[in-house]
Amino acid sequence: MLPVDEPPLDAALIGIRYQALVTRLRASAESADRDPDGFRVVAVTKGFDLSLIRVALDAGLSRFGENRVQEAIAKIQVASGAEWHLVGRLQGNKARPAIRAFAMIHSVDSLDLLQRLDRVAAEESRTPVLLLQVNITGALNQAGFPAGWFAAELRGRGPLLAALDGLHAARVEGLMTIAPFGAPPAEARAVFATLRGMRDTLQEASGRAFHELSMGMTADVDAAVAEGSTLVRVGTAIFGPRPV
Repeated sequence: MLPVDEPPLDAALIGIRYQALVTRLRASAESADRDPDGFRVVAVTKGFDLSLIRVALDAGLSRFGENRVQEAIAKIQVASGAEWHLVGRLQGNKARPAIRAFAMIHSVDSLDLLQRLDRVAAEESRTPVLLLQVNITGALNQAGFPAGWFAAELRGRGPLLAALDGLHAARVEGLMTIAPFGAPPAEARAVFATLRGMRDTLQEASGRAFHELSMGMTADVDAAVAEGSTLVRVGTAIFGPRPV
Protein backbone atom coordinates (compact mmCIF):
# COMPACT_ATOMS: atom_id res chain seq x y z
CA MET A 1 0.00 0.00 0.00
CA LEU A 2 1.04 3.61 -0.55
CA PRO A 3 1.87 6.07 2.24
CA VAL A 4 -1.17 8.15 3.23
CA ASP A 5 0.10 11.36 1.66
CA GLU A 6 1.36 9.78 -1.56
CA PRO A 7 -0.95 10.44 -4.54
CA PRO A 8 -1.74 7.62 -6.95
CA LEU A 9 0.83 7.35 -9.70
CA ASP A 10 -0.24 8.12 -13.22
CA ALA A 11 1.61 9.10 -16.38
CA ALA A 12 1.06 12.80 -15.81
CA LEU A 13 2.51 12.75 -12.29
CA ILE A 14 5.52 10.69 -13.34
CA GLY A 15 6.12 13.02 -16.26
CA ILE A 16 5.95 16.09 -14.02
CA ARG A 17 8.35 14.61 -11.49
CA TYR A 18 10.75 13.46 -14.16
CA GLN A 19 10.86 16.84 -15.88
CA ALA A 20 11.27 18.62 -12.53
CA LEU A 21 14.21 16.35 -11.72
CA VAL A 22 15.89 16.93 -15.07
CA THR A 23 15.38 20.70 -14.81
CA ARG A 24 16.88 20.76 -11.32
CA LEU A 25 19.86 18.64 -12.33
CA ARG A 26 20.55 20.75 -15.38
CA ALA A 27 20.75 23.75 -13.05
CA SER A 28 23.11 21.83 -10.74
CA ALA A 29 25.35 20.99 -13.69
CA GLU A 30 25.41 24.59 -14.92
CA SER A 31 26.23 25.93 -11.46
CA ALA A 32 29.25 23.61 -11.40
CA ASP A 33 30.32 24.64 -14.94
CA ARG A 34 29.40 21.23 -16.33
CA ASP A 35 27.48 20.30 -19.45
CA PRO A 36 23.75 20.42 -18.56
CA ASP A 37 23.18 17.73 -21.18
CA GLY A 38 25.99 15.53 -19.87
CA PHE A 39 23.89 13.20 -17.70
CA ARG A 40 21.14 10.62 -18.29
CA VAL A 41 18.56 9.49 -15.78
CA VAL A 42 18.14 5.78 -15.08
CA ALA A 43 14.66 5.42 -13.55
CA VAL A 44 15.00 2.70 -10.90
CA THR A 45 11.87 0.54 -10.64
CA LYS A 46 12.97 -1.72 -7.77
CA GLY A 47 9.98 -2.85 -5.70
CA PHE A 48 7.32 -1.67 -8.15
CA ASP A 49 5.12 -4.01 -10.14
CA LEU A 50 4.44 -4.28 -13.88
CA SER A 51 1.68 -1.70 -13.81
CA LEU A 52 4.23 0.97 -12.88
CA ILE A 53 6.35 0.09 -15.91
CA ARG A 54 3.38 0.53 -18.23
CA VAL A 55 2.54 3.90 -16.70
CA ALA A 56 6.17 5.03 -16.89
CA LEU A 57 6.27 4.11 -20.57
CA ASP A 58 3.11 6.16 -21.11
CA ALA A 59 4.91 9.06 -19.42
CA GLY A 60 7.69 8.82 -21.99
CA LEU A 61 10.39 7.18 -19.88
CA SER A 62 12.56 4.69 -21.74
CA ARG A 63 15.63 4.03 -19.56
CA PHE A 64 15.10 1.87 -16.49
CA GLY A 65 17.22 0.32 -13.76
CA GLU A 66 16.70 -2.77 -11.65
CA ASN A 67 18.59 -4.16 -8.67
CA ARG A 68 17.91 -7.85 -9.19
CA VAL A 69 18.01 -9.93 -12.33
CA GLN A 70 14.99 -12.08 -11.50
CA GLU A 71 12.76 -9.11 -10.65
CA ALA A 72 13.73 -7.42 -13.90
CA ILE A 73 12.89 -10.20 -16.34
CA ALA A 74 9.10 -9.81 -16.33
CA LYS A 75 9.43 -6.02 -16.48
CA ILE A 76 11.78 -6.22 -19.43
CA GLN A 77 9.25 -8.37 -21.26
CA VAL A 78 6.65 -5.63 -20.76
CA ALA A 79 9.08 -2.93 -21.96
CA SER A 80 11.40 -4.80 -24.29
CA GLY A 81 12.02 -1.68 -26.36
CA ALA A 82 13.35 0.25 -23.36
CA GLU A 83 16.99 0.47 -22.30
CA TRP A 84 17.53 -1.65 -19.18
CA HIS A 85 20.38 -1.27 -16.68
CA LEU A 86 21.35 -3.57 -13.82
CA VAL A 87 22.28 -1.27 -10.94
CA GLY A 88 22.37 -3.77 -8.06
CA ARG A 89 24.93 -6.35 -7.05
CA LEU A 90 25.29 -9.27 -9.45
CA GLN A 91 26.11 -12.80 -8.35
CA GLY A 92 28.28 -14.79 -10.72
CA ASN A 93 25.65 -17.50 -11.19
CA LYS A 94 23.29 -14.87 -12.63
CA ALA A 95 25.79 -13.75 -15.28
CA ARG A 96 24.03 -15.37 -18.25
CA PRO A 97 20.51 -14.06 -17.61
CA ALA A 98 22.01 -10.65 -16.84
CA ILE A 99 23.88 -10.57 -20.14
CA ARG A 100 20.71 -11.56 -21.98
CA ALA A 101 18.55 -8.97 -20.21
CA PHE A 102 20.57 -5.78 -19.74
CA ALA A 103 22.25 -3.33 -22.08
CA MET A 104 24.43 -2.05 -19.23
CA ILE A 105 25.61 -3.58 -15.95
CA HIS A 106 26.78 -0.96 -13.43
CA SER A 107 27.94 -3.24 -10.64
CA VAL A 108 30.94 -5.30 -11.75
CA ASP A 109 32.85 -5.68 -8.49
CA SER A 110 35.56 -8.29 -9.14
CA LEU A 111 37.90 -9.40 -11.89
CA ASP A 112 36.35 -12.86 -11.77
CA LEU A 113 32.90 -11.42 -12.47
CA LEU A 114 34.30 -9.19 -15.22
CA GLN A 115 35.90 -12.14 -16.99
CA ARG A 116 32.84 -14.34 -16.52
CA LEU A 117 30.56 -11.69 -18.02
CA ASP A 118 32.92 -11.33 -20.98
CA ARG A 119 32.92 -15.09 -21.62
CA VAL A 120 29.14 -15.28 -21.43
CA ALA A 121 28.75 -12.23 -23.67
CA ALA A 122 30.92 -13.88 -26.31
CA GLU A 123 28.89 -17.09 -26.08
CA GLU A 124 25.65 -15.15 -26.36
CA SER A 125 26.96 -12.93 -29.20
CA ARG A 126 26.24 -9.80 -27.18
CA THR A 127 28.30 -6.69 -26.48
CA PRO A 128 27.08 -5.33 -23.13
CA VAL A 129 28.45 -2.18 -21.55
CA LEU A 130 29.98 -2.79 -18.12
CA LEU A 131 30.93 -0.39 -15.34
CA LEU A 132 33.40 -1.23 -12.57
CA GLN A 133 32.03 -0.51 -9.11
CA VAL A 134 34.52 0.98 -6.65
CA ASN A 135 33.89 1.08 -2.90
CA ILE A 136 35.40 4.49 -2.20
CA THR A 137 34.66 4.65 1.53
CA GLY A 138 35.39 1.04 2.44
CA ALA A 139 31.89 0.58 3.87
CA LEU A 140 31.36 -3.05 4.84
CA ASN A 141 27.78 -3.05 3.56
CA GLN A 142 28.82 -1.98 0.06
CA ALA A 143 30.12 -4.02 -2.82
CA GLY A 144 32.85 -2.86 -5.15
CA PHE A 145 36.55 -3.08 -5.78
CA PRO A 146 38.40 -1.80 -2.68
CA ALA A 147 39.44 1.78 -3.40
CA GLY A 148 43.02 1.24 -2.19
CA TRP A 149 43.52 -1.83 -4.38
CA PHE A 150 41.97 -0.08 -7.37
CA ALA A 151 44.18 2.98 -6.97
CA ALA A 152 47.28 0.80 -6.63
CA GLU A 153 46.36 -1.04 -9.84
CA LEU A 154 46.22 2.25 -11.70
CA ARG A 155 49.81 3.01 -10.69
CA GLY A 156 51.14 -0.11 -12.42
CA ARG A 157 50.36 -2.74 -15.02
CA GLY A 158 48.61 -5.15 -12.72
CA PRO A 159 45.74 -7.63 -13.16
CA LEU A 160 43.11 -4.91 -13.61
CA LEU A 161 44.58 -3.38 -16.75
CA ALA A 162 45.48 -6.84 -18.05
CA ALA A 163 41.85 -7.92 -17.60
CA LEU A 164 40.61 -4.85 -19.46
CA ASP A 165 43.03 -5.53 -22.29
CA GLY A 166 41.84 -9.14 -22.48
CA LEU A 167 38.13 -8.48 -23.01
CA HIS A 168 36.63 -9.91 -26.19
CA ALA A 169 32.91 -9.10 -26.19
CA ALA A 170 32.00 -6.92 -23.21
CA ARG A 171 32.97 -3.25 -23.12
CA VAL A 172 34.01 -1.49 -19.93
CA GLU A 173 33.09 2.15 -20.38
CA GLY A 174 33.41 3.65 -16.91
CA LEU A 175 33.07 3.42 -13.16
CA MET A 176 30.31 3.38 -10.55
CA THR A 177 30.13 4.16 -6.84
CA ILE A 178 27.67 4.74 -4.01
CA ALA A 179 28.06 7.53 -1.47
CA PRO A 180 27.33 6.77 2.20
CA PHE A 181 23.62 6.81 2.99
CA GLY A 182 22.64 10.13 4.52
CA ALA A 183 26.00 11.76 3.83
CA PRO A 184 25.93 15.57 3.75
CA PRO A 185 26.43 17.11 0.29
CA ALA A 186 30.10 17.98 0.86
CA GLU A 187 30.91 14.40 1.89
CA ALA A 188 28.98 12.95 -1.05
CA ARG A 189 30.76 15.32 -3.44
CA ALA A 190 34.13 14.21 -2.08
CA VAL A 191 33.26 10.56 -2.78
CA PHE A 192 32.12 11.39 -6.31
CA ALA A 193 35.16 13.57 -6.98
CA THR A 194 37.41 10.68 -5.91
CA LEU A 195 35.73 8.34 -8.39
CA ARG A 196 36.07 10.91 -11.16
CA GLY A 197 39.76 11.20 -10.39
CA MET A 198 40.12 7.41 -10.55
CA ARG A 199 38.36 7.40 -13.91
CA ASP A 200 40.76 10.04 -15.22
CA THR A 201 43.76 8.07 -13.96
CA LEU A 202 42.37 4.90 -15.53
CA GLN A 203 42.17 6.67 -18.87
CA GLU A 204 45.77 7.79 -18.58
CA ALA A 205 47.01 4.37 -17.48
CA SER A 206 45.16 2.44 -20.18
CA GLY A 207 45.33 4.91 -23.05
CA ARG A 208 41.58 4.51 -23.58
CA ALA A 209 38.52 6.65 -22.93
CA PHE A 210 36.07 5.69 -20.19
CA HIS A 211 33.16 8.06 -20.66
CA GLU A 212 30.70 6.87 -18.01
CA LEU A 213 30.44 7.75 -14.32
CA SER A 214 27.44 6.15 -12.60
CA MET A 215 27.03 8.27 -9.47
CA GLY A 216 24.11 9.59 -7.52
CA MET A 217 20.72 8.47 -6.26
CA THR A 218 17.72 10.46 -5.08
CA ALA A 219 19.37 11.73 -1.87
CA ASP A 220 22.67 12.88 -3.41
CA VAL A 221 21.97 13.24 -7.11
CA ASP A 222 22.67 17.00 -7.25
CA ALA A 223 26.13 16.50 -5.77
CA ALA A 224 26.77 13.68 -8.26
CA VAL A 225 25.87 15.79 -11.29
CA ALA A 226 28.00 18.65 -9.97
CA GLU A 227 30.94 16.21 -9.91
CA GLY A 228 30.41 14.97 -13.45
CA SER A 229 28.04 12.01 -13.20
CA THR A 230 26.85 10.80 -16.60
CA LEU A 231 24.32 8.28 -15.22
CA VAL A 232 22.15 8.98 -12.18
CA ARG A 233 20.16 6.13 -10.63
CA VAL A 234 16.91 7.64 -9.35
CA GLY A 235 13.73 5.96 -8.18
CA THR A 236 12.02 7.78 -5.31
CA ALA A 237 12.25 11.27 -6.86
CA ILE A 238 10.30 9.98 -9.87
CA PHE A 239 8.01 7.27 -8.50
CA GLY A 240 7.71 8.22 -4.84
CA PRO A 241 8.25 5.78 -1.95
CA ARG A 242 8.26 2.11 -2.79
CA PRO A 243 5.07 0.25 -1.88
CA VAL A 244 5.21 -1.49 1.50
